Amino acid sequence: MTDALTPTHKQNILIVDDTPANLMVLSEILGQQYNVRPAPNGRLALKAAEHTPPDIILLDITMPEMTGYEVCERLKANSTLSSIPVVFISALSDPAEKVKGFKVGGVDYITKPFQIEEVLARVHTHLKLRECQQELEQHNTHLEELVQNQVQEILAVNKKLQDAQMAIIVAMSKVAEARDDNTGKHIERVQHYCRALALQLRKIPEYGTIINDEYIDNLYCAAPLHDIGKVATPDAILLKPGPLDQQEFEIMKLHTAQGAHTLQSVCDRYPENTFIRMGRVIARSHHERWDGSGYPDGLSGENIPLAARILALADVYDALRSKRCYKKEFSRENSREIIAEVVGEQFDPTLGALFLRIEPEFNEICEGMRDS
Repeated sequence: MTDALTPTHKQNILIVDDTPANLMVLSEILGQQYNVRPAPNGRLALKAAEHTPPDIILLDITMPEMTGYEVCERLKANSTLSSIPVVFISALSDPAEKVKGFKVGGVDYITKPFQIEEVLARVHTHLKLRECQQELEQHNTHLEELVQNQVQEILAVNKKLQDAQMAIIVAMSKVAEARDDNTGKHIERVQHYCRALALQLRKIPEYGTIINDEYIDNLYCAAPLHDIGKVATPDAILLKPGPLDQQEFEIMKLHTAQGAHTLQSVCDRYPENTFIRMGRVIARSHHERWDGSGYPDGLSGENIPLAARILALADVYDALRSKRCYKKEFSRENSREIIAEVVGEQFDPTLGALFLRIEPEFNEICEGMRDS
């Protein structure tokens, strides 16, 4: 039976020795089984190895100009040649010299004078080991490719699942929006307002480490979830054409906690989903006010989550610029003035200042995404 590791071609051996007689003897011993390439010094050996990398190198230690140790060090420093096994050949018997050979990267020693059986056995053993190592590397590479392909397939499936989840959640948000007598593009406009504010806010040094591309993407995806709790709000309150009385307003306020509760159940199932976690925070806290007079938790200042503070301003701006069952549409100028008057009371002063600076961009979004 043929050995599974027996090569189907003659393997290439580079022999390096400054003594012609040694080159001749080793060539005669190995030439019948292998392709032998002799080199009389280290410089030529390196050039030969770089031109056609051998399967193994037999390397004399004591040579002029460049010792075998130096040649071995250069071989190991070359990424193309570093894995080639180097077997030192030497008449040196000092154990320290042998240890030095192993330290610079040699794998074995053949001592002079040469014994035919020893030379053949050691060369054969190290060529077998190299074949095994190369085969293992090929298997590892193949395995890595298989794993990478599996990972990509899993990521693709997860992406489809996440897209489906997102579509369902946005659809739920649309249901809440539609029940609020607002069948237009409120959600889309609020998403764009939020992104515009976040892009400006991250230019401020203290927010630069918080607001990165991932944060902005999550904010954009999470913004539609802010009023998802209104699905549970009675139509008589949600669609009332006039002002709500105190009892009705208390019921209306429950949509924040109800929305957060709904999204918390999603978070519990998908704890790694960052935009859902942000959506839960936004749903609960987008009616908090900077001065602490908001609901449901009476948070104030920077205790209000940043994403909710951004959403709050975007939501109010769009509400002002939109016609609702209980109010008429305000003009651009009036909307700007109304917001400016409550900066520091209702809205984060930093966000308020940014809004006033980029209000023309808000207006462009509003005009470009008018309700049909």
